[in-house]
Amino acid sequence: MKNLAPLILVLAPLTAHAEAPRVATDILPVHALTARVMEGVGTPDLIVPANASPHGHSLRPSEAQALDEADLVIWIGESLTPWLEGPLDALGTDAAKLELLEVEGLTLHDFRETVTFEQHGEHDDHGEEAHDDHGHEGHDHAEHDEAKDEHAGHDHGHDHAKEEDHAGHDHAKEEEHAGHDHAKEEEHAGHDHEEHAGHEGHDHAHDGVDPHAWLDPANALIWTDTIAATLSEIDPDNAAAYAANAQAARAEITAAQAEVTDMLGSAQSASYVVFHDAYQYFEAQFDLSPLGAIRQGDAADPSPARIVELREEIEERGVACALSEPQFNTQMIDTVLEGTDAKTVSIDPLGATIEQGPGFYPNLLKAMATSIASCVN
Repeated sequence: MKNLAPLILVLAPLTAHAEAPRVATDILPVHALTARVMEGVGTPDLIVPANASPHGHSLRPSEAQALDEADLVIWIGESLTPWLEGPLDALGTDAAKLELLEVEGLTLHDFRETVTFEQHGEHDDHGEEAHDDHGHEGHDHAEHDEAKDEHAGHDHGHDHAKEEDHAGHDHAKEEEHAGHDHAKEEEHAGHDHEEHAGHEGHDHAHDGVDPHAWLDPANALIWTDTIAATLSEIDPDNAAAYAANAQAARAEITAAQAEVTDMLGSAQSASYVVFHDAYQYFEAQFDLSPLGAIRQGDAADPSPARIVELREEIEERGVACALSEPQFNTQMIDTVLEGTDAKTVSIDPLGATIEQGPGFYPNLLKAMATSIASCVN
């Protein structure tokens, strides 16, 4: 037995498993992408519960603890969860932070300011320019390797479009404090009528870049590789597992994207309205053409003028249906659609009823498609 002791000492480190990093994520879709990359290694924590609004949420003690103990925090960004910026600075001081909207190569869209929407062939070029500027047309493997190298070196440079977005965001804040931004004043006044419990006291600005970027699977593909690269940087012992999981996740998302394209083939020419303007990433990716949104955002009731304009467009063009959201009642939709044959179907861009975990994101895409297809057909 004495002769075996050195062998045991040598083998012991080889059989030990590296402890998984503690990872905190903001919303369900981000949690899902991270859980898929970490599958078999660890499980991320979810900060914003499935039934809560990302735009305004009060941290529970367990959620604050998850932030405080995290080695890595992955979130969409301040434009989606502005209330999270303070806790991140106060609690997650030692954690690495990955802000997904700052990842290079994304397709990004500005918020739409009109009641009715242009057809996708007539969209502004913001998203396409952001896409082309970073060389992600086609998005091949070599480009992903460059993105990984960049993240490994902590070079999170911002492109010109993002710099303009941040400059516009700062300007919007200055205008808000100066009292010159009439749209924000109306939105703030509308908070007294907020239907969603998570929005009290919160002013969610609907200008600049639309943060609902997870609804474009092309962005999810980029994020999957970025999450894997970031995790590998802080946990190199499990880098091979992260890379393999990311590769499998990409195949699953791509397959879901193809399935959704088939599901929505007959919906591309259909006219419908949405409860609030949160779906343009999904619409652009799958060539859908909604007529418009009842609300510009989800934190304030629409003005009477907006409702009148939308009703006039509905009467002129006709609509097949309206997409409601489970967090809100349908009274306002019923008012807008009164006198038409349009039906109402629920859709949830956060997937609150979908099973959480590694398989969530492809299922979210398919659930979105199912809602739209059942609405317009």
